[in-house]
Parts: sequence; C-alpha cells; structure tokens
Amino acid sequence: MSFLFNRGRAASNRKIIDRLNDDIIAAVRNPVFYQSGDVPDTFNGRFELLVLHLALVVRRLRVLEDPAPAMGQDLIDTVFRHLDPAMRELGVGDMAVPKRMKKLAEAFLGRSVAYDLALRTTDGSLADALSRNVHGGVRTADAMSRYVRASAAALDALDSTAFLNHGVAFPDPVPFFVPSGA
Repeated sequence: MSFLFNRGRAASNRKIIDRLNDDIIAAVRNPVFYQSGDVPDTFNGRFELLVLHLALVVRRLRVLEDPAPAMGQDLIDTVFRHLDPAMRELGVGDMAVPKRMKKLAEAFLGRSVAYDLALRTTDGSLADALSRNVHGGVRTADAMSRYVRASAAALDALDSTAFLNHGVAFPDPVPFFVPSGA
C-alpha cells in the first residue's frame, strides 16, 4: 500500500486526490439535497454541503495509515483551490477573494471539528450543528443527520485499499429526504 503514497509517485497521489475531489463534487451536485433536503441552492448552500462531504472524507483519511492524513490536507487544498475561481465567477472582486477564502477556510475548520465531535455522540448535537450550518437554523436536520451518519459509516467501513483505489460512494440521499411513495 505504501507505493500509493511514495513521494516519487506524486502523479498517482494527484489522481487519487482528484478522484476524491470529483466524488465529493458529485455528491454536492445531487439535486435531491436541494429539491427535497431543504438545502438552499445558493453558493452558501452548496458550500455547506461541500464542507460536510469534505469533512467526512478527511475524517476518514485522518485515521488511515500514513501518509493518508497528508493526503487529506492535499484534498483540502485542492477543494479550496477550486473555490477561488468560483468566487471570481460569482463576481467577488480580486481584492475581496483572499479575505473571503480565509473566512471559508475558517468555516471549514470549525464545521469539520463540530461534525467530527458530534458524530461521536448520539445526543442530537449532529442534527443541531447541521441545522445551524446547512439550514441556517430555520429547519431541523434530522434527515440530514441520518444521511451524515450513514455516510460516515460507509466511509468507516472502507479499508485503505478500497478507499484510495476506488474513491468514495456516498449513500443515495433519496431514502433520507424523499418520503416513500413520493
């Protein structure tokens, strides 16, 4: 397994990181979150889902064998590198982008810690954090909480080889957000 992480194999690592990034982006783009999951289809709503999925993947990388944790940081860097031009396309001025990127990075770090801590409990703190962040505090996040727990469990079940060679497949959000028979 260590051959995947060999510094001389940077191209292989780049492919893994790009695949993980693509998997996260695909999850964030799933229309179910916006149509049935009450996530606002805005930059902020999509950013919150991006942070959530990225935090779950990085959480798993952090506990895999070395140097998977370093790949987690590379993944974070890759995701944020793609945010810069997205903000510019939305009209954020060149002078404001660095300040906005700093705020987004701080938001990621805070939410990542909050989600990780909440996943270790069963006291409703995950639903509270998701309600506050993803739904702006205006909706409960019980369905989102169930989805996040299922996602974390699916990622936790993957060993290093499966996780890094095949990427990640997040659970289908339909059973969590679309009432049966709808």
